[in-house]
Amino acid sequence: VQLQASGGGLVQAGGSLRVSCVASGGTFSTYSMGWFRQAPGKEREIVAAITWIGRPYYRDSVKGRFTISRDNAKNTVHLQMNSLKPEGTAVYFCAAAVYSGGYVLTDDSRYRYWGQGTQVTVSS
Repeated sequence: VQLQASGGGLVQAGGSLRVSCVASGGTFSTYSMGWFRQAPGKEREIVAAITWIGRPYYRDSVKGRFTISRDNAKNTVHLQMNSLKPEGTAVYFCAAAVYSGGYVLTDDSRYRYWGQGTQVTVSS
């Protein structure tokens, strides 16, 4: 499975961006998908995740501002980010877990496949 992330960029605080991740190989519709981010000098953290049947999860700091969605017909997962804050500046990674259970996976060790990351910079 290969994951290709895109859509990052530079945006002013309060603005919006959508990052997307296209998967190739494997059976995308059966995977749990996650978006993680890593800021300079900080550990990687989960931002949002979605189960194979579309149940979402958000970390508290992005609830109400970010939306994760998946399009199984296009093997794609999106993360719509609104009202962005400077602390959202990081490299954003998409990841896939071979898991078709009902739980949302928030531990990065559960994700087998990772994309290359896309930079999101939020200026103040």
